[in-house]
Amino acid sequence: MGYQSSLAANSYRGKTIIITGGGSGIGRCTAHELASLGATVVLLGRTVEKLQKTAQEIIDDGGEAQYLPLDIRDEQKVIETIGLILIKNRQVHGLVNMAGGQFRAPLEAISKKGFEAVVQTNLVGGFLMAREIYKQHFKAHGGSIVNITADNKNGMPGMGHSGAARAGIENFTKTAAWEWGRHGVRINTVAPGWVASSGLDSYPEEMKMALRSLKHAVPLGRIACEAEVSSVICFLMSDGANFISGQSIWVDGGSSMGSAPAMYPLSQDKASNSETCDGFHRSEIPEVLR
Repeated sequence: MGYQSSLAANSYRGKTIIITGGGSGIGRCTAHELASLGATVVLLGRTVEKLQKTAQEIIDDGGEAQYLPLDIRDEQKVIETIGLILIKNRQVHGLVNMAGGQFRAPLEAISKKGFEAVVQTNLVGGFLMAREIYKQHFKAHGGSIVNITADNKNGMPGMGHSGAARAGIENFTKTAAWEWGRHGVRINTVAPGWVASSGLDSYPEEMKMALRSLKHAVPLGRIACEAEVSSVICFLMSDGANFISGQSIWVDGGSSMGSAPAMYPLSQDKASNSETCDGFHRSEIPEVLR
């Protein structure tokens, strides 16, 4: 059984979508879903082995996938890579800016170099990708962009560098929606909350107990699977979202609403009745949550 998407079969047939960070995590899942709906996906990232593996999975499942190595912080490489993609593909219809990265540290412990490195990846790189696909192609043909931010409405303690960069991406998205809309370009953001993705296994041992307790801070009583984020991305890229632009969608089970009222504490003593909708046939539970 292949990917079980909630969108109509073949709804992306004939479309080409670029996905940065497409070799792992939510990016990999999104690539699989789009390919299952008929899209040709172009995977970009720094680790060629991950890109190759995901592309081969998609091909084995009967889909179409291409990949190119790219560090999205390198402006000249971004310009060249978009050019190469457009030479191989007559038209590109969408861009998913998934690539990002951060490390856990309190603000006082983050060096200038560390702060700038995260901002370069999570903000500048996404801007470069969006700007260049717009200049080289979308300005003439239209298209859709989905930027991935984070559940940072109330700050991101322990990841202030990432929170600042993601907030920048959200505001850039709104500006681009104004400036590029007249050319038929839609641009939105998706802000995932805690997701059962492979990235959780990269956190240090001292955080693992906290990771297992994350569901107690979510009104729905659980954390998301990758497919529950991918489905929103795919909808925003689809024809059904043709009048949605400049918006931010939080996919976090309600946790961005803030602390629960004192009269209604979140339950920690029973399982959630909220069922996970995981259509990704190759998904795996992170080791830390098993």
